[in-house]
Amino acid sequence: MVSPGPVDTERVADLVGQLLAAIGEDPGREGLSDTPARVAAWWRGFFSPEPSAAPTCFPEQHLSGQLVVIGGMSVWSLCEHHLLPMNLDVAIGYVPDGEVMGLSKFGRIAQQYAGRLQVQERFTRQVADEIAVVIGSTDVAVAVRGTHLCMSARGVRMEAARTTTLQARGRFESDPVLSQQFLALATDRWRVA
Repeated sequence: MVSPGPVDTERVADLVGQLLAAIGEDPGREGLSDTPARVAAWWRGFFSPEPSAAPTCFPEQHLSGQLVVIGGMSVWSLCEHHLLPMNLDVAIGYVPDGEVMGLSKFGRIAQQYAGRLQVQERFTRQVADEIAVVIGSTDVAVAVRGTHLCMSARGVRMEAARTTTLQARGRFESDPVLSQQFLALATDRWRVA
């Protein structure tokens, strides 16, 4: 999937002004006069995250079969069906083989795929795909727990509803013990949140 193109902030600001007028507001009134430009700037920033440096892997020859879980990564994305925010809590697991990936790169990959119109299921798969390419192995699992404003702030308005997705590959699919270890570590903090 290709990243979105550049945001036409002038046109977005004009459209936001039109939207404000269409819902009965005066886009020129105090409090709203700069809103179209602020909204356009937000859209530009959301769809144009800082370019991510190439993921760095470090040689580590004495690792074999160790489970590594990186959790607590929280990213914001936009539901492509309602253009409403969703907060995605991401946990990634992998089994290093001869090298380890720089930890901050996991968060950068999650941010990269969150910075676009999304659905949680696709996001989960895209993060798993990218990690597998970077580490050169299919031994990857990604668990995502999402809070979707399209469900909690509109429609059924169920504020406590959460959506959980899991993409498991390689040994995470074939080894039930490894899979359970990952899920226990990845979802531990979700039980108290």
